[in-house]
Amino acid sequence: MTRSARRTRRTRRMLSVAGLGTAALLTLSACGSSDSDSDSGNDSGSASSSASADQKLTGKVTVFAAASLKESFTTLGKEFEKAHPGTEVTFNFGGSDSLAAGITGGAPADVFAAASPKTMKTVTDAGDASGDPVTFVRNQLEIATLPGNPDKVASLKDLTTNSDLKVVLCDKTVPCGGAAQKALDAGKLKLTPVSYEQDVKSALTKVELKEADAAVVYKTDVKAAGDKVEGVDFPESADAINDYPIALLKDAPNTAAAKAFIDLVRSDDGQKVLTAAGFRKP
Repeated sequence: MTRSARRTRRTRRMLSVAGLGTAALLTLSACGSSDSDSDSGNDSGSASSSASADQKLTGKVTVFAAASLKESFTTLGKEFEKAHPGTEVTFNFGGSDSLAAGITGGAPADVFAAASPKTMKTVTDAGDASGDPVTFVRNQLEIATLPGNPDKVASLKDLTTNSDLKVVLCDKTVPCGGAAQKALDAGKLKLTPVSYEQDVKSALTKVELKEADAAVVYKTDVKAAGDKVEGVDFPESADAINDYPIALLKDAPNTAAAKAFIDLVRSDDGQKVLTAAGFRKP
């Protein structure tokens, strides 16, 4: 066989292989198109969740949260770190007004969870929130008394008529203090406490240490205190229920992890932890 004939046969084989390759590519393309069409009917949230799940989260997430969220958020922080090795959730718990002031003053944080829309508004009005805050739980007031309720407190009015009682309230600038004032107004009652505290945990601690006979705090705080205090419900609390909003902060140092933490808080698992602590669903 001449060199020219061999070259001609080799060229024909190459063209044949190329044709087979093109057919295979066309077949794969058609399959891919079919798969895409079938997936388009699925919930877009599934794709988003899958993308989020595949994303590797690392680094620190700093959460500024109302003092009443301490127990439940600490639990959720541990769950988050377990689900995302390489992350660390740090918390700054306190009065929502103080936390808001810190954020607007430039304190570095990723997430803000406030005990009232009013304190969240301080942050949004300053342009320090990314997107609109979302209410994730609600909370209701309760009277915390000494164990066994030795003073027989049965109503909010009892706190105002017994001059021997040492009663503590949260400061009026703090959500729990603002809610207490709403409840007093609803009952047309006046109360002068022995002290105003800067957050709900400080008010509760006064009773736990027997430095006060009673305090108006949240149901969640009474529940968290266990047998250190006794809780007393009162009807006026229905007029002073606080919504708790949560928001991603505009200058969050770790946006991806911050969004994932907010997703956890709002998820079914997160809501189970919060309702078990005594919070109400929004």
